[in-house]
Amino acid sequence: MRYSSITDRLADLGSEKWALHIRARQMQASGTDIIQLTIGEPDVPPDASLLAEAQRAMNAGRYRYSNGRGEPSVVKALTARYAKRRPDVTAENVLCFPGTQTALFAVMLGLVEAGDGVLVGDPLYATYDGVIQSTGAHRVTVPLKPQHGFHMQAADLERAVTPACRVLLLNTPHNPTGAVLTAEEIAAIGEVCRRHDLWIVCDEVYEELILSGTFASPFDNPDLAERTIVVSSISKSHAAPGFRSGWAVGTVEFASRLLPVSETMLFGVQPFIADMTAYALTHETGTAAAMRTSYKARADRIMQGLQNVPGIVPLPPEAGMFILVDVAGTGLTGDAFAWRLLEEEHVAVMPGASFGKEATSFIRVSLTVPDMAIDEACRRITRLAIRLLSPRERRA
Repeated sequence: MRYSSITDRLADLGSEKWALHIRARQMQASGTDIIQLTIGEPDVPPDASLLAEAQRAMNAGRYRYSNGRGEPSVVKALTARYAKRRPDVTAENVLCFPGTQTALFAVMLGLVEAGDGVLVGDPLYATYDGVIQSTGAHRVTVPLKPQHGFHMQAADLERAVTPACRVLLLNTPHNPTGAVLTAEEIAAIGEVCRRHDLWIVCDEVYEELILSGTFASPFDNPDLAERTIVVSSISKSHAAPGFRSGWAVGTVEFASRLLPVSETMLFGVQPFIADMTAYALTHETGTAAAMRTSYKARADRIMQGLQNVPGIVPLPPEAGMFILVDVAGTGLTGDAFAWRLLEEEHVAVMPGASFGKEATSFIRVSLTVPDMAIDEACRRITRLAIRLLSPRERRA
């Protein structure tokens, strides 16, 4: 039987990058005690008020068909949120989706097609390749260098641009590195995009989880307003990844052109989840603030726990729920180190290579486990590093 070309383009972009995570779950299911530090899933529940609002909405009959743009409650809340950043925003700028991933997929489908190039920093979030290649477009890599704190440099972007490029997929705050671009860096990047007439699609899902520094966005820069589209969700900010509630905000023309695409894919989100999202966006629950405090403290614990370990260099994150650790000094790649850490020490982390070439010497460690598990993971990482640098291991 015949299949469409999208199945070939995405054939190697599914769960393969999560092979170590899947193996760790299998080991855990078989009875092995694994410290899981792989995925970015908040370790706190959504605030009880959000769950109560979802239940109230369901009890009120808010489970019927919606519309393509989004339920009035959440569109109104999003309009108010983004109008604080840019006063010209109205409901006509907003589209709602089931999570950031769906928003990215739809946005890319509306902006690029076969033969087009999408610029994206390396390291990159693991699903970006899929949303790019699903359209027939191809990724054009912009290196994010450790010596620059993994901040995208305008000069590197300029060198990477090709005549085929149509979009810059920007991620700030960044996953997996935790880098937070400054307003000055964004302005310089935006100037490159203006010269080459590029869209800027900015994934801002970690906006409320900045540990140090100040959030900045191309969406807030008047010179970049006509070419910037923001995608985000409540998954990280409100510890609600399973509710799948996200959005895209851009120009009125963009939203109008993309609306039929959204309607063809989804024709609306769940009204009771939309009402819960509207509540989340208009009430202070304290969830994000608590997670910021917790993740900053856990990152500091890892920095302290690994600071004098031979062959190991942890990098302090500026945002998010992960910390990168450079393991090149042990003589192994991040991938090889991560697999040995799992098999020998029963600690599951993500190999940096899952996120791109520039992270091959790193492992990504999640901060979403209790402090005791963080401390024990550091002890086990230390044991492996010492073994790797022992004379016997070196001879082997």
